[in-house]
Amino acid sequence: MRALVTGATGLVGPRLLRLLDSPVVLSRDPDRARTSIGHLAGEIVRWDPMAGPPPVSAIEGVDAVFHLAGESVAGARWTAKQKARIRDSRVLGTRHLVKAITQAARKPGVLVSASAVGYYGDRGEEELVESSPPAKDFLADVCVEWEREAFAAESAGVRVVTARTGIVLGPGGALAKMLLPFKLGGGGPLGNGKQWMPWVHVADLARLYVHAAETGSIRGAMNAVSPNPVRNSEFTRALARQLRRPAFIPAPYFGLRLAFGEFAQVLFASQRVIPKVALDSGFTFQFPEIATALRDILSPATSAA
Repeated sequence: MRALVTGATGLVGPRLLRLLDSPVVLSRDPDRARTSIGHLAGEIVRWDPMAGPPPVSAIEGVDAVFHLAGESVAGARWTAKQKARIRDSRVLGTRHLVKAITQAARKPGVLVSASAVGYYGDRGEEELVESSPPAKDFLADVCVEWEREAFAAESAGVRVVTARTGIVLGPGGALAKMLLPFKLGGGGPLGNGKQWMPWVHVADLARLYVHAAETGSIRGAMNAVSPNPVRNSEFTRALARQLRRPAFIPAPYFGLRLAFGEFAQVLFASQRVIPKVALDSGFTFQFPEIATALRDILSPATSAA
């Protein structure tokens, strides 16, 4: 399978590249990309998602496009300007990519585009599958627009899969930000810890992307999460056990709201997301349980990789 990948320098990108044969990579900064992932890519082509469509020549003849690029929702406070960056990086970036796909004489057979479980919003105990309706909040609205832009490629005969991803666990990323307070003995649940956390091991996520591209029956949304979501309190205990540290200091909502602003709502959202499409299509998770996933990620051999 000849593939093209955007967002290849992030947490998931290198894992995905290892599963592909000399893929084409689109990057805003080709020099940085060559330094970090050059050995995994067949060709690196410059593309600024905000500036317009990528070169059509980069897309000609590829079998699959994996679109992972997008501004991180975590970290920076959600000012009006940051919200615009989050939205535009996904909505406009996808629109520009799809425009190039539709202009190619030899179009890819499939576009696998990242999306997020933010589509569902805060849903308490409700079990969420791909047919569940979207919420009405900032992230949900962004996800709806983001997916709509990806599905525009269907008009050109391209099969489209939008991978609604939860918290990605791997060396780096969100997990790395959690480790310091836990290692210092100051870790603990968020609030009462009852909220459901949809998560996925980075290795399984990369395999899910390839599975979606190779499985012609998958079309539309696909929840890219572990089949076993956990409550925040269970995740906290599993992480504390792996680090051999106590974890009993709860983080109150009002404190995180002061620190992160509106993004704190995302941290406390309860999303019991189930990967029905992946399971029904025969996908087998390598790391379906949180304890084994954390053990793999935090083992010395994995951390050094």
